[in-house]
Amino acid sequence: MTFLDNLATGLSVVANFEAILALVIGVAVGTVAGAIPGLSATMAVALALPFTFAMEPITGILLLLGVYKGGIFGGSIPAILIKTPGTPASSATVLDGHPMAERGEAGRALTMALYASCTADLVSNLALILFAGWLASFALSFGPPEFFTLILFSLTIIAGVSGDSLLKGAFSAILGLLLATVGLDLVYGTNRFNFNDPNLMGGLNFIAVLIGLFAIPEILAMVWDPRSQDGRVSPVANNRVTFADYRRCFKSIMRGSLIGAILGSIPGIGAAPSAFLAYSEARRTSPNRENFGRGEIEGVAAAEAGNNGVAGATLIPLLALGIPGDVITAIIIGAFMIHGLQPGPMMFVMNVDIVYGLFVGLIVSSLALLLIGSVAIRGFRFVAHIPRGILFPLVLVLCVYGCFAVNNSVFDVGVMFVMGWLGFLMLRFDVPPAPFLVAFILGPLLEDNFRQAMLMSGSSPEILFRGPITWFFWTLTVVTVVAIVRTGLRPTPPRAA
Repeated sequence: MTFLDNLATGLSVVANFEAILALVIGVAVGTVAGAIPGLSATMAVALALPFTFAMEPITGILLLLGVYKGGIFGGSIPAILIKTPGTPASSATVLDGHPMAERGEAGRALTMALYASCTADLVSNLALILFAGWLASFALSFGPPEFFTLILFSLTIIAGVSGDSLLKGAFSAILGLLLATVGLDLVYGTNRFNFNDPNLMGGLNFIAVLIGLFAIPEILAMVWDPRSQDGRVSPVANNRVTFADYRRCFKSIMRGSLIGAILGSIPGIGAAPSAFLAYSEARRTSPNRENFGRGEIEGVAAAEAGNNGVAGATLIPLLALGIPGDVITAIIIGAFMIHGLQPGPMMFVMNVDIVYGLFVGLIVSSLALLLIGSVAIRGFRFVAHIPRGILFPLVLVLCVYGCFAVNNSVFDVGVMFVMGWLGFLMLRFDVPPAPFLVAFILGPLLEDNFRQAMLMSGSSPEILFRGPITWFFWTLTVVTVVAIVRTGLRPTPPRAA
């Protein structure tokens, strides 16, 4: 059968009321779950899994994919409105989204986040349909040395999120790397900085760190100086994204979409590093780079394109190789197996109707995300009208609930508050939190892949230069570091009197 014949078969599988309804409901549920701090897309997909057991295979899997895609976008709503990322993938959106909200441009930021998300989602889905086989074989060529050089290059994005002071950004990143070492050593299983406390054996919970670092400092700042929050967020006016705005950001959106598609096809990377890398690349190449971190709409577009570009691409290793691309697709692979489907190369032979049905459903999901996202933006508009004295206690309750719900752990709530005080001190001394978060995410990946590479080679560093992929990322790293140094050494123009 030709590609068009397979696509027609897939369309016939999806073209029924139950499948489309499940997809739409999934996107809606995911958007709401993503908008609640702490209730990540992963948790939403896990909670939705039992509802798929009695459904037809294509209907159940489309429901989960809808929850996944809606959850990734939904996290941008609180990130922009109340500086609290709904999901880890939305952490980079805070950097420019919330400053825009403080200027009364929350509607513009939310609309751009939606358009960038839908564009990136469509690009990612097309990458899955057209390049699944090639990207899957490319992902297979990644071993620990390739992962190490990729993550080392990704760490250079710290310079792009360090604000005005690279030194303060480096200090924040070192602190993030230090706290990322807490827990069990994944290679030898020994304790590291956990003080023999069982609660720390798994390390610091990422959701607790994320919420504590971004949301709690805002609440503490209001308690410290209640008047400082007066007028911080203006109502969400009818400020919309114009075609000129979208056209200006289009290059960053496409670049972020491709970064997300490539990183999404590599198992284990995730949406948060992709969002930060897309944001950093947009800042590096933008003529408005000085506005990044102060409410630049291009920063919102790049961050949302980066994290949504991952969504479809994570299905590439799942469908082509039977390997889950991230935690969420690991849950979705359970839905395949429950219905007697085994993802992998043979699925394109034995269940080609299901595969192409998913392809068609993913394209429809981009349209569903655009429609439901537009409704969600209007629905959450009232948040900006709530007085800060009422809104912040509600945010605190949501933060505590979301943090506790991850592991049903009071200890995680304590970690959240400790990280909140640390974030408050960083806020008082103008130390940027974004480098901390980037290092906290990428540090363990960097260490684990370096140590695995050393074990493979008998401690010979030559393995880190073993092929074209490693050389490619070494070259990118060197070029980026040189560019950072040159920018740092460039004399600052005198301010006008």
